[in-house]
Amino acid sequence: QVHLVESGGGLVQAGGSLRLSCAASGRTFSNHAMGWFRQAPGNERESVATISWSGHSTNYADSVKGRFTISRDNAKNTVYLQMNSLKVEDTAVYYCAAGSHRHYSFGHFDSWGQGIQVTVSS
Repeated sequence: QVHLVESGGGLVQAGGSLRLSCAASGRTFSNHAMGWFRQAPGNERESVATISWSGHSTNYADSVKGRFTISRDNAKNTVYLQMNSLKVEDTAVYYCAAGSHRHYSFGHFDSWGQGIQVTVSS
């Protein structure tokens, strides 16, 4: 298991920016793909962005492409989600997750953070 702790959430006006961070401990961070997911009230949890162990491969939900950027610093055991041009519909609880494989296209996400609230006001 990888222990994950998210930070950086909060309340922001539409059009604003937030940067989420996720600090990992436990298993070797660089052995795992990482991802950000979100769940809004009444909705299922959805994938927002994923990144391979090296950071060279990334994938984004269509709804956030061009606005969000996922990155990682393996020396700091941390993954980030830079969120720009935020919309009201981005309001959700955001979760950080660690994959069972180095690439997000394989295995599954099996370690999860506790989640952090992001609220975008109009």
